[in-house]
Amino acid sequence: MELNLSAAAPEAADLIKDVSEATFMADVVEASQTVPVIVDFWAPWCGPCKTLGPLLEDAVRAAKGAVKMAKVNVDEAQGIAGQLQIQSIPTVYAFYKGQPVDGFQGAVPPSEVTAFVERVIKAGGGESPSDTLNDAVEAADEMLTDGAFEDASQTFQAILEEEPAHAGAYGGWVRAHIAMGDLDQAEAILNGAPVEISKAPELEAAHAQLELARQAANAGPVDEYRAAVEANADDHQARFDLAKALHAHGDAEGAVAELLELFKRDREWNDAAAKTQLFTIFDALKPNDPVVLNGRRKLSSMIFV
Repeated sequence: MELNLSAAAPEAADLIKDVSEATFMADVVEASQTVPVIVDFWAPWCGPCKTLGPLLEDAVRAAKGAVKMAKVNVDEAQGIAGQLQIQSIPTVYAFYKGQPVDGFQGAVPPSEVTAFVERVIKAGGGESPSDTLNDAVEAADEMLTDGAFEDASQTFQAILEEEPAHAGAYGGWVRAHIAMGDLDQAEAILNGAPVEISKAPELEAAHAQLELARQAANAGPVDEYRAAVEANADDHQARFDLAKALHAHGDAEGAVAELLELFKRDREWNDAAAKTQLFTIFDALKPNDPVVLNGRRKLSSMIFV
């Protein structure tokens, strides 16, 4: 399955224009009737403008037509600058339906520029690139749930071609290979993650899922371990192995219950293995999963008694 995440992008000349007093009405006020227009008030002698301008242009191009940009040299458009009460530069305004809807003054970091552009897009009823990619990640997650592992993997890869450091897509790509049973490839993908997302929750979850999948491959029979625990409640190794076997068979709640019981009986056994395994299971699940919420609450009550 192939996923086309982007339609043909408008030409750069259509997205970013140098605007004069003579063209301001057409290129900003009239153009903003259909799509938001970001106006960058700058001047050749303004140092911060030389940094901010390219950041804005990159963010506008990345939006692929959801927003446009007009560059106004205040030295050559003093009338417009006066009407809009531009007192310092750089100043940035966003227009929609002919009216200013957002803005800021001074140079800001790239993250704030991106956030500003996304706000403007949403103000105009559009969808930002990150929203589109997040929707695609949700669609790929549904494919995983439905068992379409190969389709999900290809979708996650397509998303990463658009945004190589998308943590949700990267974690999903790892999970797809885990689901297909290709644990070595899953580990290779995980090890190759961009450093800026290596500690992201999505990748931490994928790492925990990979660890649990490797354990599942070596898990023994549930009945055998359960019989051993019933014969000797203090057989900690048997209870620990029972928890791993239960999880391997899809019973995360049962696994957590056995690990909590093991922690209650001997929290320091085998270098606190019960607590470590609990955290691995918690990390692998969604934070709002009832198994996680109940398990963390019970573990905390034991730790802080």
